[in-house]
Amino acid sequence: MAEKLHVVRNQKDTVFRMLFREKKELLELYNALNDSAYNSPEDLTICTLENAIYMNFKNDISFLLDSEMNLYEHQGSYNPNMPLRDLVYIAKQLEKYTRDETIYSSTLVKIPVPRFVVFYNGTDGQPERQILRLSDAFEKETAEPELELKVLMLNINFGHNKELMDKCRTLREYSQYVDRVRKYAKRMRIEEAVERAVTECTREGILADFLSSQRAEVIAVSIFEYNEEKEMRKIRASEYKNGKVDGIEEGIIETCKDLGLSFEQTVEKLKLRFNISEQEAREKVRRLWDSK
Repeated sequence: MAEKLHVVRNQKDTVFRMLFREKKELLELYNALNDSAYNSPEDLTICTLENAIYMNFKNDISFLLDSEMNLYEHQGSYNPNMPLRDLVYIAKQLEKYTRDETIYSSTLVKIPVPRFVVFYNGTDGQPERQILRLSDAFEKETAEPELELKVLMLNINFGHNKELMDKCRTLREYSQYVDRVRKYAKRMRIEEAVERAVTECTREGILADFLSSQRAEVIAVSIFEYNEEKEMRKIRASEYKNGKVDGIEEGIIETCKDLGLSFEQTVEKLKLRFNISEQEAREKVRRLWDSK
């Protein structure tokens, strides 16, 4: 029970985030993506907005390196709204970055180059790489949009993007670990599947140091991730079948309670899923919370 409560309190964490919040591994990933050879993790400055609740989402990792502001997001399900989400996020980041500058002067205020990457490892088939564009969401098509934001989405499931995996051992071994969890989960309880995957990977040198040093937390977070992904797939299937928003909202609230999420965490989930205000989400959750 203690492990489950621990995960709920830290439900923003994923195994991906746990791995790449370390500067050394994050720099390895950056170099692999950009064919660069930076060798000093201290050149990298983490700038993730830790309290981004007001934006309805929390970016996984944001960092500065060589006048670039990189926003890396891990996704277990396809989300075509990433360009819009990243637009909101980068606006807040740049507001923070330029808070000591005056943007009303005649002097040009310099800002870092924004770069956006989504690392996708959901179970729905997606191409090796694709570009998600903000302009795809515009209600009217325009040949030359005056505002554009592009997000590179990479499929990091095991067996995909081999060239990238060859350049980044940590990412490759992460994909191997996730693949084992899913494979074993098809024939045993998820708790047993995760335990077996962690034990085998540690023994075989796959994320060995990481898994051995953080075994309990990795197991707990992996179980939570798997269960959440499974329940969200059920909800999306229900949405596709009947299209009844009220029923979907009720399903999300019920699922969140089943997964052990708190009232506040459920409000966040509803805000993100339907892009509604905190007040509206809070009213919907409050109406159904005690009846579940």
